[in-house]
Amino acid sequence: MSEKPEKLIDKKGLRLDGRKPDELRPIKIEVGVLSNADGSAYIEHGKNKILAAAFGPREMHPKHLTLPDRMVLRCRYHMAPFSVQERKSPAPSRREIELSKVIREALEPAVFVEYYPRTGVDIFIEVLQADGGTRCASITAAALALADAGIPMRDLVAACAAGKVGDTVVLDLMDTEDKVGSADVPVAIMPNLNAVTLLQMDGILTFEEFERAVDLAIEGCKKIYAVQKEALKARYMAVKQEEEVEE
Repeated sequence: MSEKPEKLIDKKGLRLDGRKPDELRPIKIEVGVLSNADGSAYIEHGKNKILAAAFGPREMHPKHLTLPDRMVLRCRYHMAPFSVQERKSPAPSRREIELSKVIREALEPAVFVEYYPRTGVDIFIEVLQADGGTRCASITAAALALADAGIPMRDLVAACAAGKVGDTVVLDLMDTEDKVGSADVPVAIMPNLNAVTLLQMDGILTFEEFERAVDLAIEGCKKIYAVQKEALKARYMAVKQEEEVEE
């Protein structure tokens, strides 16, 4: 690991990348980037670059995994070997298997799984460049890929993390803060329904700090939700224009 930076937060209260404690990193989202997938989305969250693709609903393979009364949601989160500074093994690590499960469980409450019994939907997430907070950015992109695939959903899922750096609770930790900071609290919500679909905590916080972190993360999720909706809107305006041209 690289040497610890001198100060994660300077005297003015600014972080290493110049952000205030409650500020998000820049976010750019594009929907419908892959023509071979039923639905897809690309997100740049800080220096994270992540691609998500959804396929389905389609017949389940292998057959014995089929459920008679609902659709099966499957998720594969994978980090490309070149996504981190030291080359990562292409084989799925324990962390990737765990995050695949975490992401699936965060998305499942949003999907009307009972509408498509005996089928499956596969979500593939590829991290092209990692910079802290990939699970949250992956959930944000995967929810849009599902929506782009036309799968009925109760709401989009937006995700963001907060954590503790030095003595300060901050929003949206980047890589260095994630590694050196003392706590990390990823949160995913369905903003329209005011429902939390993911809440994890890694590290130690007092009860007051935990409450502050969750509040901050939820505010961050709401800002990301607005960007998600704009990205979806842009996608469908583009589709509409294409159809009008064809007519």
